[in-house]
Amino acid sequence: MPSDPSRLIAALARDQINLDLKTLDLCFLAGLYLRADRASLASFEEDVLIDMFEQVCDVVDPGAERPRKRATHAIQRLRDQRMLARVDGAGIVRSGEYTLTRLAAAVVEYFLADEALTRESLTLLTGTLRAQLAEILAAARRADTEDAWREHVVAPLRITVGDLVGGIERRQRGLDSQQEEVQTEIAKLLQVDWFGAVDRCQSLLDTTTNTLRELNEVLLRDTHHFVALLQEIQTLASEAEQAEPEEAVQRVIEHVDRIAAWGGARQRAWSEYYQYVHRYLRDVVRLDPDRALSQRLRDQVANWPSTPFHLLVAAAPSMRLLRPLESRVERPAVMRPRTDRE
Repeated sequence: MPSDPSRLIAALARDQINLDLKTLDLCFLAGLYLRADRASLASFEEDVLIDMFEQVCDVVDPGAERPRKRATHAIQRLRDQRMLARVDGAGIVRSGEYTLTRLAAAVVEYFLADEALTRESLTLLTGTLRAQLAEILAAARRADTEDAWREHVVAPLRITVGDLVGGIERRQRGLDSQQEEVQTEIAKLLQVDWFGAVDRCQSLLDTTTNTLRELNEVLLRDTHHFVALLQEIQTLASEAEQAEPEEAVQRVIEHVDRIAAWGGARQRAWSEYYQYVHRYLRDVVRLDPDRALSQRLRDQVANWPSTPFHLLVAAAPSMRLLRPLESRVERPAVMRPRTDRE
């Protein structure tokens, strides 16, 4: 993959990459993903794909006509969008054998996987990452050839450490989605139950606040240790004049910095949201538990064309000072001259 964003965008535009997945397509891919996971299948025969598509059609679109023909078109459409890949070499001689691509698996996992970051998962991931970095540091101290650096330092940094850091970032994105769901739930609770939802909203706010605070504490503590280990590896690579390991370490440091920055940014953003909702619950919901004031205000706004209302302001003159201003004179403090005592 090109590292230059302009080149990557130009390549995508040149190849006219696009994704157009309907609900039926997503359900079809999800069915294949689950079947492969449960039956430990590496690929599917074409008859299995058609059978799965017909089952999905029975659920999503029961009145669909000619589902077998639609299945053939769906398979080709998903192949064109790089969701399915044919893995046999028979061509048109016989029915094909297909597998889900990495893109299809990622799309399905986004909807199926519930990978929100928790204190337990973060502690496990950071502990594994810390142990792996310690092993890489020991290998860097022993490395004396370019091949040793590449095999025992660069490869683990790119693959093992990269996967662990990616796992933390993926769960961070899951927690972002979870926070958005909490905000939506709070809005729905207030809309449906109003004053009766105050305690439930407060509980949701406090739970999420505590979770973010705990995660941020773990991230601040562990990322500092990660960076210290990585900088030590980078120093050894620099002294050995190994440019490739140095660059690999720098990329991991940037990933770790991004993880730490996420914790602080999310805690600040949630703190602002917490204060806003808490102020709304205190100043609006609790002061108007029966929504009488809100209802009257809505009625006034709705009936304004027939019964307009106005705001009258008294044009009172400004208050006059009853006595003139006097400038205060600072008088020096009285001091007794010092005399020498005998």
